[in-house]
Amino acid sequence: MVMSRPSYTVELPKRISRLNDIAYNLWWTWTNPARMLFKELHPVLWDVVEHNPVLFLHRIERQRLEAKARDEAYLARYDRVVAAFDRMLREDATDMWLGTHKPELVGKTVAYFSAEFGLHRALPIYSGGLGVLAGDHVKEASDMGIPLVGVSLLYRQGYLRQRIDHDGWQHDVPANLDPHAEPTVQVFNDDGTPLHIQVDLHDGTGPLRLAVWRVQVGRVSIYLLDSDVEGNPDWTRQLSSRLYGGDREHRLRQEIVLGIGGVRLLRALGLEPAYWHANEGHAALHMLERVREHVADGASTSDAIAAVRRSTVFTTHTPVPAGHDIFPDEMMDRYFSQYWGGLGVDREEFLALGRADGEPGFNFTALSMRLAAHINGVSEKHGEVSREMWSHLWSGIDGDDEPIDSITNGVHLRTWVSPILRPLYDQYLPSTWREHQEQPQTWQTIENIPDADYWAAHQQVKRALIDEMVERSRRRYAQGQFDAWQVLSSGAFQNVHALTIGFARRFATYKRATLIFHDMDRLARILTNPDNPVQLIFAGKAHPADEGGKRLIQEIYLKARDPRFQGRIAFAEDYEMGLASLLVAGVDVWLNNPRYPLEASGTSGMKASANGVLNCSILDGWWIEGFESDESNGWGIAPSPLDGAAQDEAEANAIYDTLEQQVVPLYYNRDADGTPREWIKRSKKAIRTVAPAFSARRMLIDYLDRMYGPASAGEESAAPRGLVATGD
Repeated sequence: MVMSRPSYTVELPKRISRLNDIAYNLWWTWTNPARMLFKELHPVLWDVVEHNPVLFLHRIERQRLEAKARDEAYLARYDRVVAAFDRMLREDATDMWLGTHKPELVGKTVAYFSAEFGLHRALPIYSGGLGVLAGDHVKEASDMGIPLVGVSLLYRQGYLRQRIDHDGWQHDVPANLDPHAEPTVQVFNDDGTPLHIQVDLHDGTGPLRLAVWRVQVGRVSIYLLDSDVEGNPDWTRQLSSRLYGGDREHRLRQEIVLGIGGVRLLRALGLEPAYWHANEGHAALHMLERVREHVADGASTSDAIAAVRRSTVFTTHTPVPAGHDIFPDEMMDRYFSQYWGGLGVDREEFLALGRADGEPGFNFTALSMRLAAHINGVSEKHGEVSREMWSHLWSGIDGDDEPIDSITNGVHLRTWVSPILRPLYDQYLPSTWREHQEQPQTWQTIENIPDADYWAAHQQVKRALIDEMVERSRRRYAQGQFDAWQVLSSGAFQNVHALTIGFARRFATYKRATLIFHDMDRLARILTNPDNPVQLIFAGKAHPADEGGKRLIQEIYLKARDPRFQGRIAFAEDYEMGLASLLVAGVDVWLNNPRYPLEASGTSGMKASANGVLNCSILDGWWIEGFESDESNGWGIAPSPLDGAAQDEAEANAIYDTLEQQVVPLYYNRDADGTPREWIKRSKKAIRTVAPAFSARRMLIDYLDRMYGPASAGEESAAPRGLVATGD
């Protein structure tokens, strides 16, 4: 297959022509000197195009490029970046982490299927934590030399852009993704024709043709399937246009494209993965397609299932029932009645693969657990909850012995540590800290950063956050349809010197974004204390179909106008990875108060701690593991044993008590030169304890040890009840 540079690449001055190569490899997203090469060319335009270097190169004036091609200082920086880029591409896996520690896995490719990848806001094919986790997974695989290939869909409308109206209601505005203006390259056959993959939806319209696009992420390739192909029926051309758009049937069609089409894509590329990883149940159908392949090659159904199980890893991400894909039997009949024969099973045997505890419908999580021998939740607590949730699949096996392990999520530190703080880390940590980031001893010297230097850097990040919020409000106001009340709600009165609490995540109701408003008068007293003021910054999107989540956003947006709060509450519109990177480093405290035990893991708090921001969170998900019991790296709110409204009241009061008695006094306890010494001590402790233990490097090592190694070796585990073994 040919994946040549697209014809729409900009012709650059020869001396700086490699900017094109860098723009089309998302390595630049976690390599600050590479990003600065673009920003330095035209800082204003860089912000206008939202840090998309492909679009940036299309729009910048030729004169600026030619001037920089003669600038010796710029060329010196350019040459260093190009040299680093080429070293990254050439480095042999045998000399990298994988070759040094797991040489038996060198050359064994893992296929990683995910419905979304959060890599950068320049490529909006993600909605939240699941996608950002997948993006961090891929970036770290590149850094470690793990041969991974990603599979997903090209969403031409991306995920929603969020617009909040005067009344605080979220409007879902599609992003218009032009793959020619994004870091995507179409894949062609050797004869120059576009590569097309065929998938039959069995709806009478004939095979659906899917174009293929490649995204390069360091050493890793991600392939995106695209249904917007001339000749496809009009309705199918929009099939992959929107992430999580449409109804349940639309979702099933997308997952057919992802799973079945994804396997056929890898075969067409000539790739033969040694093992496979499904990131959540959206990717479950890739397992069925592989079973079908084995049966077509002459294997019995039971042998085909066993072969697929042994080489498959499945990660489940949610204990919330609504987070699992379940499709009615009649819908499965419509789309799979001509498919299950190829598996060597009849209708009842096929539907049994997706049965969950006798409940109606075909459950893709149950299917995945039956077809994968290597299963994990995403935190220790989530592993416990998952074993209990799915215990009915393993009859006669004690819950602790069920083959559902737990690998706690981690974050890609090279992406999420603020570029403002990074020079301090480079100066005071060992020079090889990036290569040994998962080792606790690497972080011991974080204590050597002078308090004044750390505090000055943190204040600079905080100022950058507030400046960005103000600039976003200014732009929206200048565009019209954004009145003075909306400017107020979006943070016009935020103050860099006030204790700042951040709450930013997907607005699902179980995350209880409005819990802190339980006692309005008490909250007002905390926020408006004239000597020790506090401010709250909220951000996040609700799923387009989640009316409850949208009402929570509306409640916060309108409460921000309440004079009792004196403008100390803000809702930052259109939360995405760019804003997230500023929030997790620029606030002082990260608040998280899900309803226990529904937070599977969470990763935003990890990113915050890696930047020295202190967590004040319910002890759920990852924070159970990250929290130091002496509260030396943040504050833990114990879940109340009560239920419903009584639980909300008890936990809201616990948060108020913690803020009033511990957080606020500590922040404003300053020495003679205005430095909060004890606060900084805890901030450094947060970095030292959280960064190594919750890095994506540690996470990938756990996957290699406990999932990837066994899957590549074809190891088996206890089979769940209901596994099809007939039809041989």
